[in-house]
Order: sequence, then structure tokens, then C-alpha cells
Amino acid sequence: MSSSQAVFKILPTTQQYDWGKTGKNSKVAQFASASQIPGFKIDEGSPYAELWMGTHPKSPSHVRSSNQVLSEHLAQHSELIGTPIIEKFDAANGNLPFLFKVLSIEKVLSIQTHPDKKTAEALHAQFPDIYKDPNHKPEMALAITPFQALCGFRPLPEIAAYLNSTPELKSLLPPPIVDEFLKISNSTTPAGPEEKAALKNLFASLMMADETAIKTKSGALVARYKSGEAYHGEDPDVVKLVLTLDKQFPGDIGIFCAYVLNYVHLRPGEAIFLGAGEPHAYVSGECIECMANSDNVIRAGFTPKLRDIPNLVSGLTYNATPPSNHVVNTERFRNASSASTLYDPPIPEFSVVRVKLSSEGDKKKDSEIHPPLGGPSIVIVTEGHGKVRWNSDADTLDIGLGDVFFIGAATQVEFISEGDSDFVLYRAFVEAV
Repeated sequence: MSSSQAVFKILPTTQQYDWGKTGKNSKVAQFASASQIPGFKIDEGSPYAELWMGTHPKSPSHVRSSNQVLSEHLAQHSELIGTPIIEKFDAANGNLPFLFKVLSIEKVLSIQTHPDKKTAEALHAQFPDIYKDPNHKPEMALAITPFQALCGFRPLPEIAAYLNSTPELKSLLPPPIVDEFLKISNSTTPAGPEEKAALKNLFASLMMADETAIKTKSGALVARYKSGEAYHGEDPDVVKLVLTLDKQFPGDIGIFCAYVLNYVHLRPGEAIFLGAGEPHAYVSGECIECMANSDNVIRAGFTPKLRDIPNLVSGLTYNATPPSNHVVNTERFRNASSASTLYDPPIPEFSVVRVKLSSEGDKKKDSEIHPPLGGPSIVIVTEGHGKVRWNSDADTLDIGLGDVFFIGAATQVEFISEGDSDFVLYRAFVEAV
């Protein structure tokens, strides 16, 4: 087996889903164009939703210099992944344990969840055309522009408050289920099986409500909000969200999820993590996303695709917590400077580090060294240009906006800024610790 260069550029792929930003408004399109993907040309009338960087068989990256599929190259050069990662994640075939993405969101994504490993294996075996791999999909979204999302169930008292303040929501649900939920939600004891059961019954009833009733009640709700009438207890931010969701998906059951799921606003640099069984829907903005190497999604609203409500309802955790429970805390990365910020969610498949080299002022910094890591990395440049240096300064690679490159295990690298603008990179990596 011949050795391979430890750092090399790869070609990402794009996905043109309906919810993506159109033309040059999309960072996905901007990055894809700047990275000079062969044959790629921006169509100003087309949506560009996702940029994929990794080895998922649905849309794998290729080695730029040879156009070889990345997983094939890594399988031939196992030292780039490293023995500990190969053994821990069964990666001898060259498939990385994570999938790295950029998302550009114009319209709300579907109300969805991702299965745990056991459920993913069962769904893939039973419905391979729908659930295309047997892997779970915990994921992290890291905002690169102002970003909005629905994530996880609201605390039970908040849901109860909306049941009492919003008659259109309450009237969609069977009274005995509402009464039981309101009774349970007033309990002062910590959330346990009874609280989870009450939330599950409420959410299942909402998602399986009669379609005619959904359209009637959502129409009345939207008409009331458009007239400027919001009742006491109805958050103006949620009112605005409901009107936006109805404009994009008129009469959809997902509109009512605004009352049962947390609505979060992330500033650039903030991130949320969603484990298996957590309901969510990204609403707008652009983000870096990293997940386990899977494309499994169980959907139930805001989508023309299959709505698998039974599997969604049965697979949720029904943890009802404030949105702060989903926010990823940050820390300085290893022995690097404050220019490197680590986002380390509570799963083994991936972490992400943001490197921001400033071009001016007191924070001016031209370079950043990262020590060798125990596994492989994929990096994308989102601002500026410069170089990456490795191998005791013997090797360098010019990198700029939209460039995506691979870093092999056990490779120390130095990122070097050039030019007058900030130099910003995002690095996804895995280690067997």
C-alpha cells in the first residue's frame, strides 16, 4: 500500500432541495462556485440547500487531484483514518463516522426527528427505500448567520399556557387528553413517566388531528393574528413565526408545533445539538452542520415527502426542557489560542472547531497551530484565504473561500492567514477517546 499526502483538497457535492436559498443568495452556492466544483454553475432561479462533505454513499466527496471517491482513497490509505478510529467505528471501508454540511435555509425544513441506532437498523431493514442506511443521526447546527429553529419540546408549563391562551390549538385536541395534560403540567414533582406519557398523548393527538379541522383552525388562527388580535400569553415572536409558517405551508399541522416546541434564535457562532428522538425543524438562516454519517429522517410536517407520524411519535424521547438544554457550550481548542473555538457535543462521532484569524485591531492574528489529532478531519474555508502547512513546514496548500480539504490522523497543521480580511475555517474531526 503506497502512502498518501496527509492533507489534500476534496470536492464537496450540492443538494437542491426546495427549502434552500436561491442562486447567489445561498452560501451553499457561493462556496460551491468558489471551490470550482467541475461542471457547477449557479442558476439564479434554483435553490441550493446543502453542501455535503464526507463519505456518505448518497453523495460522496471526491479527491480533487484524482477524482477518486474519498472513501475508496481512505480505504486504500488506512493511515489517514488511523487504526483506533477504524476499530471503534468499523471504518476499514473508508467511511468516516461523521458527515459535514453547510445548510442555506429559505423555507422551514420538515418537522422531524432522527432515529437511534437500534431504530435506524430496524427501519432500514424494513423500508430500505425510505430509510437508506442503518445508522443513527445525532446532529449539531452551528450558526454562521442569524439562525432560527424549533428544537425539542417546550417545558410543560409553557405548553399548558398556550393551551389556555390559544383556543384554536386547544380545540384541535380531545378534551380528556387536554385535561390530563393540564393536570400533569401543574405538578411540582420532577418530570417522570406520567409527564412523558401525557406529553406523548398530547403530541400524538395533535399530529394525527383531522386534516379538515387543521385547515379550519389554522385559517381562523392566522386570520386572528393578521387582524392584530393576539390574546394574553401569546408571545409576539411566536405570532410572527406562525404567520411565516402559514405563508410557506398554508394549513399544515406543523404550524401548531410552534406552541409545543422551543423556538430559538442563534447568533453567528452559537450552536445547538439534537440527539436521537428530539423533534426539530430549522426555520431560516445558514449554518455549519455536523452529524453521524447518516441521512435518516422521520418526518411529520412541512414537507411533500412521506410523513411517517407513527414512527415519529413512537421514537421521541419526550424530554421537555428549556432551549438552553440544547445549546452547545464552547471552550478553547486543546493547546491552540483563543482563535480556535471547540464545539464538543456529547457523542463520539464528531466534534467541530472554528478557527477565526482576525485581520486587524488588537485581536490581529496571522496563524494558528493545531496539534496532531487521533483521527481524520474535514475542513471548509468560509471567509478569506491563506495556507495550510504540515509536515514540519515541508508542505503547504493554498486555500480560500469554499475550499474543502481533508487532514489525515496524527498530522499537525498550521493555518496561515493572507490578505486583509478575516480568515475563517470550520474543522470537523473524530477521535477514539
